[in-house]
Amino acid sequence: MRFGIVSCFVFLAVLSGSALAQVNVEGNQRAAGFNSAIYGLGVSAGPASGMGISFRNHLPSRSSYQLIAGIIKLKAKVSASVGAEYQYDLVRGNTTRFFFGPSMSYFYSGEHSNTLAAPFRLGIGVGGEFDVQKALHFSLEGVFTYFSDGSIVPLPQIAAHYYFY
Repeated sequence: MRFGIVSCFVFLAVLSGSALAQVNVEGNQRAAGFNSAIYGLGVSAGPASGMGISFRNHLPSRSSYQLIAGIIKLKAKVSASVGAEYQYDLVRGNTTRFFFGPSMSYFYSGEHSNTLAAPFRLGIGVGGEFDVQKALHFSLEGVFTYFSDGSIVPLPQIAAHYYFY
């Protein structure tokens, strides 16, 4: 377990170093096209923001928000989550951005009642978003996640979105 947590921190440290190396540090750090709202659809998976289909809105400022919802039903058992995340850009370049922000979610799993010991989660962390192709972006985050049973665990979150420019 400790090896996994240390590995996540090392991976995020290397990832954030490469993300900062790829952005334009001279002049205006606003990427073209961020003067208006940009919308994206995709998938997201994380213990603090939820798992499922994701809608992301980059506002004309340094702020973004993301709404996530997903449901799976196998026979009588239902598993679902709903969540939201706010992102504030620390650095933004033409192909990458580095951000931080809070997230929250609620998870459900069971037939007639929720069998999860800690269904409500809050998180705060940092992440990077990378332009894979013109409109396809991939993001990875490291989030300190508070579970409603009182435990706090640093965990990763991932997402992929297609943006409509």
